Amino acid sequence: MDERMSLQPKKSFAMVDYERCNPGKCNPGKGVCVAVSACTHKVIKQIDGVFEPPIIFQDMCMGCWECIKACPLDAIQMKHVT
Repeated sequence: MDERMSLQPKKSFAMVDYERCNPGKCNPGKGVCVAVSACTHKVIKQIDGVFEPPIIFQDMCMGCWECIKACPLDAIQMKHVT
């Protein structure tokens, strides 16, 4: 086994369930995803504009769960990679 691989810890990151995500439902007037503003690390963004689902930059996600707690549609989940 490669020595570098055995030293890396488990990684957890948030991911969007695009079947559930709908910023228009959780913020009807503005279409702004509430999870975006909840992310203190600024790694979740609506880069395609309001009313569009956010994108999580998973390589920078700290796994803090703030976006998961904030999402009223339960559209963000934690993914664990070993």
